[in-house]
Amino acid sequence: MPNLPLFLAASIAITAAPGPDNLQVLARGISQGRAAGLVAALGFAAGLTFHTTLAALGVAALLRSSPHAFEIVKIAGGLYLIWIGIKALTSRGLARAHERPPQPLSAVFRQSVVGNMMNPKVTLFFVVFLPQFVDPSGTQRIGVQMVELGLIFMLQTFAIFSVFGFFAGALGTWLKRRPRVGVWLDRLAGATFIALGLRVALRD
Repeated sequence: MPNLPLFLAASIAITAAPGPDNLQVLARGISQGRAAGLVAALGFAAGLTFHTTLAALGVAALLRSSPHAFEIVKIAGGLYLIWIGIKALTSRGLARAHERPPQPLSAVFRQSVVGNMMNPKVTLFFVVFLPQFVDPSGTQRIGVQMVELGLIFMLQTFAIFSVFGFFAGALGTWLKRRPRVGVWLDRLAGATFIALGLRVALRD
């Protein structure tokens, strides 16, 4: 698969940057302990299979409908990634994680999965992010490549979110004492998004 190291680096930067999902994992771990944090991490990662499937089917169908559709999707996706990057660069940093009332682990998992699946922005992100690393001239079909990239993204998400959940108490205290860290994480993610967008826009 082409550009796998770049895909992993970009995915890790994006996943580690402050956002609604990892902040919820952090909050759950702080309020209910490590087990709940790990279950929430698993739930959010599992929800990504839904968005991966939609993105793979949608992009593959679009490509079949028009020979130029794939390039249009990639260019539009590049512009969208630049816009997301600019927003991340101007973000104020890590939001404060509010405590939540304790719930059974099964409920924590279910809420995390559903919360991720019901977020249309995640599907849109997958539609514009994954195609940047797909090789349309490769031996594998576009849909298969999209699914593989989605699974890799899901695994690294679970790994990073699990760190958030397992060390939630220590991480929460450390981040509250260092609010500038959240700002720099946002800037890292923003620079990653912009670089990916420019890579598409300037590519021959």
